[in-house]
Formats: sequence, structure tokens, C-alpha cells
Amino acid sequence: MPRLLLAPMEGLVDDVMRDALTRAGGYDHCVTEFIRISGSLLPVRAYTRVSPELENGSRTKAGTPVRVQLLGSEPACMAENAARLAGLAPAGIDLNFGCPAPTVNRHRGGAALLDEPELLFEIAAAVRRAVPKGIPFTAKMRLGVRDATRAVECAQALADGGAEELVIHGRTKLDGYRPPAHWGEIARVAEQVKVPVVANGEVWKPEDWQRCRSESGRGDVMIGRGAVADPFLARRIRGDAPPSSEACWTELLGMIAVYWQRVLTKLEPRHCPGRVKQWLLLLERNYPQATQMLAQVRAERDPLRFEAMLRCHGVPLAEAA
Repeated sequence: MPRLLLAPMEGLVDDVMRDALTRAGGYDHCVTEFIRISGSLLPVRAYTRVSPELENGSRTKAGTPVRVQLLGSEPACMAENAARLAGLAPAGIDLNFGCPAPTVNRHRGGAALLDEPELLFEIAAAVRRAVPKGIPFTAKMRLGVRDATRAVECAQALADGGAEELVIHGRTKLDGYRPPAHWGEIARVAEQVKVPVVANGEVWKPEDWQRCRSESGRGDVMIGRGAVADPFLARRIRGDAPPSSEACWTELLGMIAVYWQRVLTKLEPRHCPGRVKQWLLLLERNYPQATQMLAQVRAERDPLRFEAMLRCHGVPLAEAA
């Protein structure tokens, strides 16, 4: 079976969401949100904060390997931090050249560097020298800043610099997350690089996965927001989803319970309801029950009252003592 990878999604998929989605099953590995590298050697806690899985053999509680992603534009500093990260035995180290966020791009990070293939090569080569061969070293990129005219050049620069595999998101920086994803452009780039390429972008359903593979010519696919909108998407693709929508929702209620309890241990209580609402906003693409739940809890900010409302909607949370 071709690989299914869980994408890094800043502000959406942290270690708590990775735990939930990999418990649902079906992913071969996942990648953390980016760790911003800017002018200094970060302490170990900077890596374990973003990837607590480093203290669990670089795996989620369900056993899915977790690769750690770095973002920055200074080759020497990126290499120095990659070497420190390598000492923590991650399941892999990934470089981010795909983030389209203006706040990141203004500081020469993410997809903004896709106009500078020479710099991409320098960063990849510096990090390659710093990372032992036994640790997978990969990179994620978009098709370009404004268009895809330099996509091949950028992909070749990363591969020539030592990246062992590339994930290509089928949109430019300016495209943001607006559909469609241009899977055919991924095929064009992949045909001209010497390393494996994974396709990424706009996969929400098994039918999208099939079309993505067909148009990109890639066997392996990385799934982003579609994984959060349907935690059983990877299992659907593999033919192993719960047998009915009711069974899916029942299992999801248990996942929401675990997610809520873990969020409470990580964040200040006042921030916790917002995290569940964010998930419900995506879940309602596939589950009418999520729409009903969100309509009831949307205005509630008090954690205790919010938890009581979750319980009323069937989320299996124990009553407070």
C-alpha cells in the first residue's frame, strides 16, 4: 500500500491533535508544526515543546513516527540547530519551504524562499552535513511564490543539497489554500528530480486521493486539513473505516473526549473551548452531528460549562467529583 502521511499544519495540528488523528489510525508518519530558527541555537526544550513525542521514541502514543520540521533562512544556523535536534533522535528532520503565512514570509521563512533556489541548496546542504545519515532528511515546498516557473529549479536545488525526499504542495504561496491544488504540476516537477516526491494538497475524500495520485503520478500522498475534517480518512482510503456514519460518530465522540482532556493539561482552561470549536468547524464538513454540537457550544467560553455541554452531546466525559 502506498504511504499516507499526516501533514504539518501550524495552528491546527499540534501534538494533541497528532495524538487524536494517529489513534484513529492509517498514517505511516506525521510531521510537526515548524520550529522557527532565527539567529540562535535553541535549547532542547524548544524542540520537545513542539514535539513532546521526542521523549517517547519520537512516536505518538499510538506508535506513529513523528518527524520534526525546521523553518529558517540562515544555512549555518539551520545546520547548528539540526545537529542539536538530531541528538534527540527524531524519526526524521524536515525543512519547511511551504508555509504561505505573511507573518512568516515577511521574515524570510517558508514559501517566500522559493524565489531563491541557490539559498535552498545552501540550506539543504548545510543541514545534510549536520544530520547523520541514519535520520531521514526531507523537505516540503510549494510550486513557487507567484507561479510554478521555478518549481523544478527549487526542487532540484533541495535534492542536490541532500534532501532524500520532497513533499510538494500543489499550490503557490499566493494561492494560499484556495482550491484547486495543481496536482499535474507536481507530476511535471517530480519527473525532473532524482529523489522520491510525495503529493500534497486538497485531499478531502478517498476520491480526491485517487485523483491526486492519478494526476501527480505519485503513489505517496500527504494529507492536511482533510485529515482533521475526517479523522477516518486514512482508514477509508485503506478500506478500514468504521462500518457506518453512526459508528464513525460514536468513535469520534470518544476521540473528542480524549482531545478535550489532553488540551486541558496543555493550555490555560480559558483557551481550551476554542480548540474544540476549531476542530468542530472542520468536522462539520463531514458530520452533521458536529454542526449541531457547534451550534450549541459556539458562544460558550467557560470551560466548566463547555465541558457540561459536551457531555450533553454524548462526549463520554466523567462527571466532576
